[in-house]
Amino acid sequence: MSQTAYGRVTPEIEHALRRIVGEKNVLTKEAAADYAKDETPDLKPVSPDLVVKPVTVAEVAEVMRLATRERIPVTPRGAGTGLSGGAVPVLGGIVLSFQRMNRIPEIDTDNFTATVEPGVVLSDLHKAVEAQGLYYPLYPGEMSATIGGNVSTNAGGMRAVKYGVTRHFVIGLEAVLPSGEIIETGGKYVKCSTAYDLTQLIVGSEGTLAVVTKIILRLIPPPGERAVVLVPFNSLDDAINAVPQILKERVLPVGIEFLEKDVVRLTEEFRGGQIPIHDYEASLMIIVEADTEEEGYKIATLIGETCMTRGAVDVFVASGERAKDLMAFREKAWPAIVHAGHAEMADVVVPRSRIADFVRQARQASEDLAITTYMVGHAGDGNIHLAPILPDTEDGMHRMERLFRRFYEIGAGMGGTISGEHGIGSAKKGYLDIAFGKEKLELMRRIKKAFDPNNIMNPGKIFDL
Repeated sequence: MSQTAYGRVTPEIEHALRRIVGEKNVLTKEAAADYAKDETPDLKPVSPDLVVKPVTVAEVAEVMRLATRERIPVTPRGAGTGLSGGAVPVLGGIVLSFQRMNRIPEIDTDNFTATVEPGVVLSDLHKAVEAQGLYYPLYPGEMSATIGGNVSTNAGGMRAVKYGVTRHFVIGLEAVLPSGEIIETGGKYVKCSTAYDLTQLIVGSEGTLAVVTKIILRLIPPPGERAVVLVPFNSLDDAINAVPQILKERVLPVGIEFLEKDVVRLTEEFRGGQIPIHDYEASLMIIVEADTEEEGYKIATLIGETCMTRGAVDVFVASGERAKDLMAFREKAWPAIVHAGHAEMADVVVPRSRIADFVRQARQASEDLAITTYMVGHAGDGNIHLAPILPDTEDGMHRMERLFRRFYEIGAGMGGTISGEHGIGSAKKGYLDIAFGKEKLELMRRIKKAFDPNNIMNPGKIFDL
């Protein structure tokens, strides 16, 4: 659908929206400009015509009916912490902000579920469920992100080796279709083999199919103890090659992260202070959980011994506040890279057995194009974050685009794909042909059209207009 097929936001439409959500909950001009970007580097800001802040599903439904009737683009938005441009309104129109829909209506301790609204911040969810003696293990690394945003991109993070990604904990949704129709999918049950799984179809759809207004999350009992095993190596190859061996042991870590020496240095400068045994070419940061301190120590010891047989230099085991500090250090790696230079971001994912091969080929591609690339990522689930620094030359952007395409081609050629957890949004849609063949892309377009025949739901994301 062409851009000219969309309607304009007229004073009459603005008045109608104010009637639906309240006068102060429709933002225009300078206030709306604050919603023109997310955290995607080098993405051109695009201001919406209006920002609308509903507080009930009935309000969302009425907004969507109006938007469909007038063919106004609608971009759902959580906290704006995404890294793919998914919450940026490329055609203006309405940004549907869920800042006011931030309640947790229920934590069901009998069924181990939490029912939450999309604007609930991840850190608030963690506190609320832990106060009830339960645990939501997903940890994408940005605690100020909203649950709705996590659902939109199927966020992963540092605990995916053991717990998986967001979709593994979403068991039900309430959603509003573009027509204004309210649907409910899934529920508090564990098993389901009843026709199509609409819950999982909507999870990861980046607001292009429907507006999620309520989420039922699966919870689990909390772990008794947590530790972080920090293991330095003399080379990144040695560190990456140790990962498959760790996973073959009779323990399952929560997560396995890798950090290069340059990234450690940048992060130490950014945060202030040093981490233990930091002056080596690469390090693995292995997160473990156990019921008791003794069991946790045994797991950490086994992992340390395994790493030593694969070329590790030393092993440092942290628990309590020291473990939290190491986790916080890993969270700051990406902000540190951004702070150091004009970085872009790719989050390629490959089968775990191919991580070392991918890293080697990605490094060679960077050298061939004379671009410095920092690498950090979730080694235990094959998700590698690549941060090339944009060269300060006239042909720098052209070389950067070639490098990104090469990263994605290398990953897809190994049986991987172009995004492990950040989504496609507007930033990666030009590379989608690498991940999918023509037939699969056409099927996805037909699914999109079935949900959203007027293409008003987050247009310009995943697919071209």
